[in-house]
Amino acid sequence: MREVAIIGVGQTKFGELWDQNLRDIFAEAALKAMEDAKIDKIDSIYVGAMSGGLYNHQEHLASLMADYIGQSGAAGARVEAACSSGGQAARIGYMEVASGLSDFVLVGGVEKMWDTDDSTFVLATAADQEYEAYNGVTFPGLYAMMAQVYMQRYGLTREELAAVPIKNHKHGKNNPYAQYPFEIDLKAVLNSAPVADPLRLLDCSPITDGAAAIILAPLEIARKFTDKPVKIRGIGAATGPIALHDHKDLAKIDSVRISAEKAYKFANVSPSDIDFAEVHDCFSIAEIIVAEELGFFDYGTAGKAIAEGQATYGGKLVINPSGGLKSKGHPVGATGVAQLIEATLQLQGRAGKRQIENARLGLTQNMGGSGGSSVVHILEAI
Repeated sequence: MREVAIIGVGQTKFGELWDQNLRDIFAEAALKAMEDAKIDKIDSIYVGAMSGGLYNHQEHLASLMADYIGQSGAAGARVEAACSSGGQAARIGYMEVASGLSDFVLVGGVEKMWDTDDSTFVLATAADQEYEAYNGVTFPGLYAMMAQVYMQRYGLTREELAAVPIKNHKHGKNNPYAQYPFEIDLKAVLNSAPVADPLRLLDCSPITDGAAAIILAPLEIARKFTDKPVKIRGIGAATGPIALHDHKDLAKIDSVRISAEKAYKFANVSPSDIDFAEVHDCFSIAEIIVAEELGFFDYGTAGKAIAEGQATYGGKLVINPSGGLKSKGHPVGATGVAQLIEATLQLQGRAGKRQIENARLGLTQNMGGSGGSSVVHILEAI
């Protein structure tokens, strides 16, 4: 197999994009990525999108987007894996370049979530319809149950849980693409509206419009297009039970651990080698559990470690330098691609005020549902 690099990136501002439609925001991100890569032709296109049909009454996205950016004729497909759709699209794009089938693959992610007044219903399609959605359980409720089990078992405090969004907003204030680029404090988190005990509004990622895109190419020719190619050194993916009640342990997410183990083996690295990580903090408790499943902290210790500053600049590693889903925003189909963009910018030294000094190895982790799917990428500065 050929080695694969990211040679171009592009994204939109995340937020409430009322003046743009679904194809407009995708095209903005895709054309920025192609311009960044200095190419005007792609071989294939993969569009990560969770639910264009329910959000925007639009399916057949690969055809739509390829035509709209002037690339009709390219091979293409839409990729769906709930909130991990973008990350899974990148994985498939990687395989196409690595296999030699294509030289230039555009991987994009897009979601226009504000185009419906029932996003809760749409998001619930990523849960088990018969056993969860039918009985009225939402994702805040599912993650609240995980938080309850975790807190009772490990003694995580409400203040330590709040340290996750506080940290991520502190990072996100320096991200010009973030939906909520401002800091929050402990009082704001604890006094925000209750959603599902113990989670409050500021523990939850927002509803977001946005798009993100990357260009993949063989590493052997990458320097013809960029002085700073970023190598995709390892990938791992795994599925898990879609229903929370089928998880072996509600305080763990096996699909994250399995996908991480595969990625570490593929890249021949260990958790201690990672300089920073973009992880799927859809809710505060998710970042804590994911950080442990990725091997960054022992089980039961991540919440305290994050509260102590071990997951920010000057700590053990930086988690979610972009601001994460909580501050940057979570346009579900685009999230996994946006994580890869942040990792690329960090490894190229283009992250501005968010720049991590001497960053050489980064990790992204994108997740669907309550752990029904997970994909991990490990990226290296070349």
